[in-house]
Amino acid sequence: MKIIDLITWFEEWANPAWCESWDNCGWQIQPGVLSEKARVLVCLTPTLAVMEEAIAFNANLIFAHHPLIFNPPKSLCSGEPIAEMARLAFMHNIGIYSAHTNFDQVQDGTADVLAQILNLQSVTPIVPTQGGLGYGRVGVLESSMSLQKLLANIQTKLSPAHLIFSPTADLQQKISRVAVLGGSGAGFIGAVVKTQAQVYLTSDCKFHQFQESRDRNLILVDAGHYATERPACERLVQKFSALNLDWVKLSQKDEDFRQFFQ
Repeated sequence: MKIIDLITWFEEWANPAWCESWDNCGWQIQPGVLSEKARVLVCLTPTLAVMEEAIAFNANLIFAHHPLIFNPPKSLCSGEPIAEMARLAFMHNIGIYSAHTNFDQVQDGTADVLAQILNLQSVTPIVPTQGGLGYGRVGVLESSMSLQKLLANIQTKLSPAHLIFSPTADLQQKISRVAVLGGSGAGFIGAVVKTQAQVYLTSDCKFHQFQESRDRNLILVDAGHYATERPACERLVQKFSALNLDWVKLSQKDEDFRQFFQ
């Protein structure tokens, strides 16, 4: 399959026109690779380490969730990360494509993958956008369980570097209704409360957002940006593999960008 055919297939599923106004979905760098057979390296965040990995594997497309370029740069100077990514992309003929907030909304996107990992049933979007799609997912657990067991399941299945949750008096309370949203989802707390979810799994939550959640009787769980979105990249590799591409691989150079001193 050629790169142009892969991108056409993807955009019929997750239209880049659905991305938010502040976002930058679609081609980040296209050095003339559309007619080439797709050799794809999938990653969460396009970085110089991922670019070097793509070069080593002779890949011609980095397919990323996070955009390389959020805001138009005013200049491209040697030694700067975006400039170096662009230089290497053109030098080695490697395209960089991003699927961000459009991929967040679709079936089998970032939120759906999280919901499936937790085996949520009767799932609906937290914030509907169009045609049954939307941001986040809320549903019921296959079997209700204690908060302690749910947290242990999240730790086992997502392997977050650090799992943070709201203060609660009873880890043995039964949980049945859970909301999830991969990446930075603290801004959706109000919408989650309206769904009557007991627990909300997301990331990048601040001190006062934990306070807000506690005061609104919602247990907030922060598993980190990387842990809540990386599984969707794995799902993309599975989908691309089914298309019989020349070559596709999940990046091993993706980084969490955070370390916790024990």
